[in-house]
Amino acid sequence: MTEIEDSAGDATRCGLVALIGRPNVGKTTLMNRLVGEKLAATTRRPHTTRHRILGIVTEGQDQVVLMDTPGIDTERTQLVNRVLNRTASQALADADLVCFIVEAGQFGPGDERIEENIRHSGRPALLVINKVDQLREKEELLPFIEARAASFDYAGVVPLSAKTGSNLEGLIAEIRAHLPQGPFLYDPDQLSDRPQRFRAEEMIRESMLEHLGQEVPYSVAVRVEDWSDEPRTTHIDAVILVERDSQKGIVIGKGGQRLKRIGQAARVQLEELLERKVMLRLTVRVEADWTRSPRALRELGIEEPR
Repeated sequence: MTEIEDSAGDATRCGLVALIGRPNVGKTTLMNRLVGEKLAATTRRPHTTRHRILGIVTEGQDQVVLMDTPGIDTERTQLVNRVLNRTASQALADADLVCFIVEAGQFGPGDERIEENIRHSGRPALLVINKVDQLREKEELLPFIEARAASFDYAGVVPLSAKTGSNLEGLIAEIRAHLPQGPFLYDPDQLSDRPQRFRAEEMIRESMLEHLGQEVPYSVAVRVEDWSDEPRTTHIDAVILVERDSQKGIVIGKGGQRLKRIGQAARVQLEELLERKVMLRLTVRVEADWTRSPRALRELGIEEPR
């Protein structure tokens, strides 16, 4: 990679940093916090993230390109889960540095398999211990760190809380210390590689996951089909895809009330993102077994064409 220097003669540094871990350890929450904006959906439910999403943090002569990835789950074998695992594995292969995110006080077989994948990749890795605010016995943290550091030659260990923002500056400092020299990959003012249409889809999907409870949580997807900007208002038409007629009824709810609540919550977030009035229209459409269809996954951007 060619070294770029500014007028003062200082070399720039830039690197791809993969956020890797089990489902629901807080990867997307962490990325949103580091970037300073909500780029992707975050919920309390595992498997919320379905795409590799880039979050870009530029400070001085350093640019950190964070790669948020789906949680690695080797237990489920459905096509959509295999695709998500492949997306995460590709990010690991592309990374200059890995942030392996685990939950404070918890390290199970799933974490062990991911750690082994990182070992085989040969990439330098930071162990990021998230959710330290939820650790009941704080004195348990040091033995946990010592046990994990003894199992793998990590480049650094950073305990933090993505939810509260505790020690985010410590993580950024560690990441910057391991960036390779090279030119910026993105404009310093850019925060993500994803357009606002994608972020709108993520906000609608987040609202759905929060309102659906345990009903049909992962058999739904969102696609924005029309977007038009007027002087004071943005009009967005989006379709919610489900796999069966019974799921359509659940999403819509009695008298359309659930769909209305989903739309209202999403619209509030969209107006905050776009800083203007938003007219959001949601429709629900059945696309049978879309989670098992390579074509549907490609159209939704969950699996990129090869």
